[in-house]
Amino acid sequence: MRRSSDLQLLPGWFIRYKFVNSLFLGLSVGAIFTIYAPLDPSIYSLGGVALAVAMLVVARLYHRIMTSDWFFRISLFVELILFAAISYFLLYPYSYRTALLVYIGYQITFVFGSYLVRAETLLLPSDTLLTRLDTAKQLGYLAGMVASYLFYKMIALYGIESNQEKVYALHYLLLATEAVVIILILKSFQRK
Repeated sequence: MRRSSDLQLLPGWFIRYKFVNSLFLGLSVGAIFTIYAPLDPSIYSLGGVALAVAMLVVARLYHRIMTSDWFFRISLFVELILFAAISYFLLYPYSYRTALLVYIGYQITFVFGSYLVRAETLLLPSDTLLTRLDTAKQLGYLAGMVASYLFYKMIALYGIESNQEKVYALHYLLLATEAVVIILILKSFQRK
C-alpha cells in the first residue's frame, strides 16, 4: 500500500476470507433474479448510471484510500451491507420495496468492487500469495454454485417447489455464510 497504515493484513486469514466470500457469491448468484423480479427494467438502467458515477468517485479517491486501514474499513462496510440486505429480505420477503432495497444494497457493494480488487493486489504483492488468493476465490465460487444447486434440489424433496420459497430458504444459509465472512474479515487484519 502507498501510505503507512496501522493495520497489517494476515494472508492466511485473508485467503480464507476470500474463499468464504466467493462461496457466498456462488451461493447467491442465481437468487437475485427471483428477488429482483418485481423491479421495472428501467431501474437497472438508473442503477447502472448511479453505480458508474459512484465508481468514478471512488476511483478519484484512490490516492487517499489505498491503505490497509481503508481496505479493512471498506471491506467490513461491504460485508455489513450484505448482512443487512439478507436480514431485511428474511424479515420482509418479496415486495417491490424489498427488491428495491436489496438491489440498492448490492449496488452499494459493487461501487467498491474495482477498488477492493486493486487494493488486495497491492496488499498481496507476491505471485505465490496472489495465486493462492485467486485459487481460493475460484474454488469458493465453484463450491458455492454446486452447493446452491444441491440445496435447491434437496429442499425440493421436502415439497418446496416455488422459486420464491427456494430463494427465501437459501437466505438462511446466506445469512450464516455472511456471518462467517464477517468473522474472517475481522481475523484478517491485526494492529501493527
